[in-house]
Amino acid sequence: MNFEEQIAELERGAHEVLLATDLVRKLRRGAPLHVKAGFDPTAPDLHLGHTVLLNKMRQFQVLGHTVTFLIGDFTGMIGDPSGRNATRPALSPEEIQANARTYEAQVFKILDRDKTRIDFNSRWLGKLTSTEMVKLSAHYTVARMLERDDFAKRYKAGQPISIHEFLYPLAQGYDSVALRADVELGGTDQKFNLLVGRTLQEAYGQEPQVVVTMPLLEGLDGIHKMSKSLGNYIGITEDADAMFGKLMSISDELMWRYFELLSFRPLGEIRTLRSEAGGGRNPRDIKFELAREITTRFHDATAAERAQRNFTARVSERAVPEDLPLRSIAAGPEGVRIANLLKEAGLAASTSEANRKIDEGAVRIDGTRVTDRGLTLRPGVEHVFQVGSKRFARLRVKLKA
Repeated sequence: MNFEEQIAELERGAHEVLLATDLVRKLRRGAPLHVKAGFDPTAPDLHLGHTVLLNKMRQFQVLGHTVTFLIGDFTGMIGDPSGRNATRPALSPEEIQANARTYEAQVFKILDRDKTRIDFNSRWLGKLTSTEMVKLSAHYTVARMLERDDFAKRYKAGQPISIHEFLYPLAQGYDSVALRADVELGGTDQKFNLLVGRTLQEAYGQEPQVVVTMPLLEGLDGIHKMSKSLGNYIGITEDADAMFGKLMSISDELMWRYFELLSFRPLGEIRTLRSEAGGGRNPRDIKFELAREITTRFHDATAAERAQRNFTARVSERAVPEDLPLRSIAAGPEGVRIANLLKEAGLAASTSEANRKIDEGAVRIDGTRVTDRGLTLRPGVEHVFQVGSKRFARLRVKLKA
């Protein structure tokens, strides 16, 4: 890749790059950059949403930069307050170590084991003396801490904020000082913590790091961020059939988001695929390519091919009429609930019948069974809906005029 192509690849899918001019200046020096991303071992299993950061780390790695996968075994005992409306329970050292071991086993599905440095922030944070911690705290003000959105909301609502929670962004920021990071990666919800790292590096006489924030990947519903608690996730340890089937269930619109954030294909190839889709190629065939790539990454090519054959066999049992016309259903920006959509499309006589059919497992979208009565389809999506064995409709949800 030439320099411009490298910049485009590194900025691919990023929500923000702070500051982009700093990144260009650092890259033009020609020396490998030290890139870090921190992961508090709060849960033992990763899903595809977690891998967005890992994919970005891999992009830096492929371009010759040094990558540190930092396990926050010390910060995990504090508890990240990001996005919290109450103090997060601290993990025990035993829980942290067990989860950390699981992380190590999973990340090398994406990162190059030989080119990845795994570190633990207890290595330096656990050795800070009381005097050093006081000096560290002196580099940030309470007023700046209370500018943070989650702290501000809790303070205004009269909800308690423990003093130790202020230590979390300071500790994470000090990680960047200890590692002399050139670039730090994190989700959009981590922006405050990442910027603290820039401030502390300047206070300690270092050049401030570039902050790259990555978006939170939408789950299978295309609305909420991927989350195990919401049930809209694809776990990276799921079996090949389940992984392939879930990837095929996402909307055609969401497919491009997954290509951008999860695929290792160059941007040029993805643009070609979009052009082919616009030129009449069946989006399902393109989605097959995405599902094969992701399933191969976490299993192997043989398992991915077998999963595709199994998926095709399952779908052929529920063959969709080829001449199914496209109909449009108008909805507000908040979307339309599945039961209302089925009623309006004539696939159910009433919302009560639609909900009953969902409970019976008789409702499918693009061949995947619907189990959630609360599922909401937002404007812009297009799917094949099926109720029972004989009722089909190809529907597009459009925005009301």
